[in-house]
Amino acid sequence: MTLQLKPGTSWDDTYARCLAAAPEAFTPDRLLNLVRGDWHAVGTPGEHTTPLDGTPIPGPPRVGVEEAAAAVDFAVAEHRGWSATPLDERRARVLAAVEALAGQRDLLAMLLVWEIGKPWRPACADVDRALDGVRWYLEHIERQLGARAALPGPVSNIASWNYPMSVQVHAELVQLLAGNAVIAKTPSQGGFHCLTLAHALMRRAGLPVTLLSGTGAKIADSLIRSPGLGALAFVGGRANGRRAATSLADLNRRHFLEQEGLNTWGVWDYSDWPALAAHLRKGFEYAKQRCTAYPRYVVQRRLFPGFLETYLTVLGNLRFGHPLAVADPGAALPELDFGPVIHAAKAAELTRHFDDAVVARAVPLHRGSLADGSFLPGQDLGAYIAPASVLDPPPNWALHHSEPFGPLDSVVLVDTESELLAAMNAGNGSLVASIATDDADFAARIAPDLLAFKVGINKPRSRGDREEVFGGLGASWKGAFVGGDLLVQAVSHGPEGDEEKLYGNFPDYSLYPAR
Repeated sequence: MTLQLKPGTSWDDTYARCLAAAPEAFTPDRLLNLVRGDWHAVGTPGEHTTPLDGTPIPGPPRVGVEEAAAAVDFAVAEHRGWSATPLDERRARVLAAVEALAGQRDLLAMLLVWEIGKPWRPACADVDRALDGVRWYLEHIERQLGARAALPGPVSNIASWNYPMSVQVHAELVQLLAGNAVIAKTPSQGGFHCLTLAHALMRRAGLPVTLLSGTGAKIADSLIRSPGLGALAFVGGRANGRRAATSLADLNRRHFLEQEGLNTWGVWDYSDWPALAAHLRKGFEYAKQRCTAYPRYVVQRRLFPGFLETYLTVLGNLRFGHPLAVADPGAALPELDFGPVIHAAKAAELTRHFDDAVVARAVPLHRGSLADGSFLPGQDLGAYIAPASVLDPPPNWALHHSEPFGPLDSVVLVDTESELLAAMNAGNGSLVASIATDDADFAARIAPDLLAFKVGINKPRSRGDREEVFGGLGASWKGAFVGGDLLVQAVSHGPEGDEEKLYGNFPDYSLYPAR
């Protein structure tokens, strides 16, 4: 069966819609930066290609140190007026932005498909979760703030590429609602078109937002250490997170640094394999390019036959391929478990990790084939990788203690509770973990010793929002916890003179006095 690109979804069609929707932010050949209160053709656009099929697309226009510093200075000045704006007015403007974003929901989602390879349904969910989450804060912000006020300066946001809307834009709109101006850096690997459109709509609603692109090594200092900033919100890998934390060390500045972690499923005295199969399949959504994905399974040795039968059946039935490829022009977009990873270099890296593990005597449990995917005739497949898994990787394997951020799993067999606990904690802290077990007493006994912020019993855990707190343990998180009321608390302060402490994962693992 020959597939074709669904009519009206090409990159040229999508970019033309951006030009029509936000001509102030897009030009025919480049993106603009939202700095000093308006959109400017500053910075040097880089070459970029979409992971879907290698199509060239405009890259992020990277600014230098001077422009970044000027952008921060403007945001600091703009923050003074916004922080004094009455809550009713802030709420009205944030609501207007949410409604404008909802009006462009399908275009924002299509940009996520092209830029970062999300299949259509997860791309729509990313946008919807952002907007639904902010609507909840709009309803609760008066109670959440009470007598609290905005921070002394704007919030600087440095986020990963994988969830531009439901993580980054969602957080920014809550920060704005709490009275803070916002500075955001576009991720270098993708998401910058979606963020450009979103921030154009936010700026039209009268919100004090700044959006700029740049190389972290050049402009990170401005976005982290500049005088006048109120807080840093960071989502990314541990290496960059450590650098950010080190840079903040002498400032005692508000921060929440969400970093990667090796999230694990533990399987012990368990029998409900159909239920686990459903969780395993959903876990491959978006090729496991999520901070709460589960790439490691620690399995009681005597249960391995049942686990293996269940697990391999799931892997063999995963649907992957080009998210916009259809057999008939009038057909709906395909329901895929995942599309490409973020770029061809990442696909090659994951392939090397699999090969390295096998050379070091890990057992190759599964290695899928791209021939099983759904692709356009002759398309570039560089950023695609079929699901793969290894059994008992060696301790010196590069991914034995860190997450792959792609559809490459590892399975570890254990015989005792202590071995299971050690294997589940191998990553020195994670955001989530889960235990599959029929023994409730076992779950209650082992869960408190897992180095994970959220622990699921016979179910996975996710980032969550609204009422649910989110954070991490160990090396997966530094700073204030967020989610629900804590997100508002993290970007606001109590009445002058009150001693206030934030709940979070700080160097001394205690409550931290806010400034």
